[in-house]
Amino acid sequence: MTRSPSIHVAGAGALGLACAVALAEAGARVTVFDPAPEGPNASAVAAGMLAPAFEAVLDAAARPHLQILTAARDLWPGFAAAHGVDLDRRGALAVGDEARLARLSAAFAELGIAAEALGPAQAAALAPGLSSAFAGALFTAQDWRIEAAASLAALRRAAQSLGVTFRPEAAAGPGEADQLVIATGAAQGLAALAPELANLSPIKGHILRLPATPYGGLVVRGPDGYAAPAEGGMTVGATMEAGLADTDVDPAQAARLLAAGQAMFPHLAQAADVRPVAGVRAATPDGLPLVGPSRAPRTLLAVGARRNGWLMAPLVAQIVTAHVFGADPGPLAGRFDPARFD
Repeated sequence: MTRSPSIHVAGAGALGLACAVALAEAGARVTVFDPAPEGPNASAVAAGMLAPAFEAVLDAAARPHLQILTAARDLWPGFAAAHGVDLDRRGALAVGDEARLARLSAAFAELGIAAEALGPAQAAALAPGLSSAFAGALFTAQDWRIEAAASLAALRRAAQSLGVTFRPEAAAGPGEADQLVIATGAAQGLAALAPELANLSPIKGHILRLPATPYGGLVVRGPDGYAAPAEGGMTVGATMEAGLADTDVDPAQAARLLAAGQAMFPHLAQAADVRPVAGVRAATPDGLPLVGPSRAPRTLLAVGARRNGWLMAPLVAQIVTAHVFGADPGPLAGRFDPARFD
């Protein structure tokens, strides 16, 4: 394109806002469509993990993608600094009995990821309030995090400062724009516009917000869940309920997460304010997002990052921007090709 392209972005979550900012920085005229651009979405129902190491070690579906996940994480320092996002690079812990720690240590070694064994006292110093029942911990500096809600707000401010327009309505198609970028998570409202969206399936996830339980330690990965610092409090998560597309809170899932949190941090038994929330993410059969041109005319996809939407956001935005401006999208773009399931 020789003139400044006009781009419509459907979705104001992590992927949509990252794409909007990157496109505007490259010179595009961008409008973001979302019926509730400042309301709850799957990107807000998150602990903000940027965690290639533990994703690969703990999740067999993510293990083949360690290189991609790490490359995405490595874009975050520059992306965060440019757009006013606070980046926590202190690392993360895994706790458990001796058998679990041995299994995790072997997995770290197999994948070539640096991890350090810690004793109970060392772990408790990094995670105040941690249960003394654990045999110890494994620490890795490879996993980082952001604050999800604050990061959404920061990206929205960055987009507005770049001239991005927000319209509180759903996108009906490219319309008068040169191209439409679909970044709507699990929403299927645009499925008729892009046939590749049929390859997405929903995954419901619960987390617990504990705003009155201050915690400033590291992310802790326990046997049945994780605990992470949150703005003024703590987050405990998370469930992965494949095939469910509603955001209703299931009391049984909330109770399971609270029990997992209490096993890691016994003082949560006295937590005064526990708020369960649920969100829905989209996933592809191979766990990697659909990023790039759709078969539909004038349409690009940036969807289906499973539970790694925040981690993948800068990389997805980089690839989408390259496609819009006819540049080389880089060596990883082929792994995200929306046509790979055809």
